[in-house]
This record gives sequence, structure tokens and C-alpha cells, in this order.
Amino acid sequence: MSSSVSVFEQFAQEYDRWFDAHPAAYESEVEALRRFIPARGIGLDIGVGTGRFSIPFGITVGVDPSVSMAAIARSRGVEVLIASAERLPVESEQFDFALMVTTLCFVDNPHAALAEAYRILKPDGSLLLAFIDRQTQLGKVYEAMKSSDKFYRDATFYSASEVLDLLRQACFGKFQTCQTIFSHPDAMTTPDPIKNGHGEGAFVVVCSIKQPKETP
Repeated sequence: MSSSVSVFEQFAQEYDRWFDAHPAAYESEVEALRRFIPARGIGLDIGVGTGRFSIPFGITVGVDPSVSMAAIARSRGVEVLIASAERLPVESEQFDFALMVTTLCFVDNPHAALAEAYRILKPDGSLLLAFIDRQTQLGKVYEAMKSSDKFYRDATFYSASEVLDLLRQACFGKFQTCQTIFSHPDAMTTPDPIKNGHGEGAFVVVCSIKQPKETP
């Protein structure tokens, strides 16, 4: 078990309580994702965690390597498969869309994780990838405090341009982005706005579409 998984295994309840303690930030993130959630189709939550981002959108299947996190998600009605993002126990082209919310920063191999997301999506399926943009003001704060934060200690934060490059390499395209969390979650009393694009808000959502692979 990797160190990033073991900390979630040990502190799953503490992680989940963060959302109850920061309702404005949680609502902001959910609404940013809502911009790109398809109106219909079957979705898979890759890195489902405790199910906080599955339930609002009716996603009933997820994958996570942590048994403790999965137990909480299952208590909320999500079917969870215990596995890593790099090796999804799912047949190819089974889902209309996939969700990856702050998952990429914890995977050991982002290229393999995105290749697997590509594989399980139907043609023209969409991948919604949400992450902490390390080049924003708040992202730099998170980066600076990594060593003292048990959840983010082993995380690899990416910039928006790095995420888009990774998605292009995995044959995703037709990008749309939005952003939120412009203030520190500890200080938020009301949800932050959702703005198009990226570069200011710490929480960025990229919607990308599975593209056909070029034949040699």
C-alpha cells in the first residue's frame, strides 16, 4: 500500500468531516463540476473517496484503493470497486463519462491513470478532471504546506497547462475549463463564484472528450 493510500485508510473519517466543516467550499466545488456533468449517461467516479462528489450527480459506481474510504462511500449508496486508477477493474468502453476529483495528484502514474480513463469511456465520452492548480495563489499555499499536511504530503500538484498536456497525450481534446475557490476555505462563509477558464481559482475543472487515436 502506498503512503498516500495508507493515510486515507487511517484517517478516512477525518477527511470526510472536512466537507462538513467547509460547506461553502464544498458547494463551490460541486457547482463547478455541475457545469460539465452530462445531462444523461452512466458515469464512473475514479478515486471516489467517500462519495462526496458522486452523490450530487447520481453516480452510483466508483473506484478507490482505500477500503476505509470505500466503506463510507458505500454507506451513501455508491458501489465501490477496490482498485487503483492505473488498473481499473472495468471493461472497455462501458461509461459515458468519468469523474476524477483531486485524484490525479495522488496517483503514482498519471499517464497510466488517464490511459485507463480513456479505455473505459465510450467513443466521444467525457472525462471531468478536477484538481488544485499549483500556480494559483491558494495553490502555492497548499504546495508550501505539503510537508506539514498528512493528506497532501505525498501529493503532486499540477498546473493547468501540465494537466492539459497530460490529457492531450492521452488522446483527450475539446477542452472546456472552469474555476472556483478564490479565497481560503477556512475563511469562506458563502460559496465562491464559478468562472470560466483557469488561472485564478485554486479548484479547476477540465471537461475533455475522448478523441479517436491516430492509426500509424
